[in-house]
Amino acid sequence: MSLPEFKLLRPHSTAEAIALLAQHAGDIRILAGGTDLLPSMQQKLFAPQYLLDLRRIAELKGIRPQGDGAVEIGSLTALTDIEHSDLLREHFRVLPEAAKTVASPVLRNMGTIGGNICLDTRCLWYNQSLQWRKSCGFCIKKDGDLCHVAPGGTKCWAAFSGDTPAALLCLDAEIEIASAAGFRRIKLAEFYTGLGDNYRKLAANELLTRVFLPASSAGHRGVYRKLRVRGSIDYPLAGVAVVLKQSNGHIEDVRVALTAVNPAPVLVKGASKLLAGKRMTEEWAEAAGALAAQTAKPLTTSALTAEYRREMIRVFTKRAVLSLATEN
Repeated sequence: MSLPEFKLLRPHSTAEAIALLAQHAGDIRILAGGTDLLPSMQQKLFAPQYLLDLRRIAELKGIRPQGDGAVEIGSLTALTDIEHSDLLREHFRVLPEAAKTVASPVLRNMGTIGGNICLDTRCLWYNQSLQWRKSCGFCIKKDGDLCHVAPGGTKCWAAFSGDTPAALLCLDAEIEIASAAGFRRIKLAEFYTGLGDNYRKLAANELLTRVFLPASSAGHRGVYRKLRVRGSIDYPLAGVAVVLKQSNGHIEDVRVALTAVNPAPVLVKGASKLLAGKRMTEEWAEAAGALAAQTAKPLTTSALTAEYRREMIRVFTKRAVLSLATEN
């Protein structure tokens, strides 16, 4: 489980980092916090010639309020800073709620918001040692042409495993991506492909630089619920983020997003249409949970059964919307 040989590059600016990405495209990996990349390299999932260590780029760190009520977050901002930000806890609460569930305090000190957005998809058949994967004939995601989760299929079903992207989807977040060709800004929902083996729209010469939270999402109540085997350390096996806004006891807006049960984090379509204008009841909460469960497509990519993970999506969604609607 030793690391393969590589050369460490440490740029001091975004421009320098972009130039190095362009120079070594195809043979370089980005090191933000390293909490996911380095274990994967130990498992011989990646063996890049170069690692681009971004931690000296100060301009990519920090939580900055904008004049119109929006917030800009540098991609290298530590998850610990997201978790403890008074600004985010007051106006965009679902994001700190999700951040505080990631791994352990030590790993949140190292892990970054950009790294969590770009986190690799995971599967029992993929996240194993080289010897283990070789004995199974490898898989579609790495070195093989077989999906052990859906035999006979041609699609990789490795599940997305980040916590914060579900919260960011509920907040209608956008991201900025930089390359030698310039900067582009897209909605986070457009960043993911839904394919386990090619899960994000980020070229080898591109760098995620900033996250934007719109003012229109400020003030929504929010909660994140996470299923995992252990109370800390573990990746989500099912995760639900919910934001809700009420007026005069009636639901004005609600958004529900899922993680760890699909190859990408996804918004539950129709949640706002289902509940908008309603007074929250047990029956409407149950309906929201059923809708979320229909959106979840878990397969046997983790330690728990697909049926249990889908059921917990239903339960988490129901509990989340009820708790937010009755919150004082």
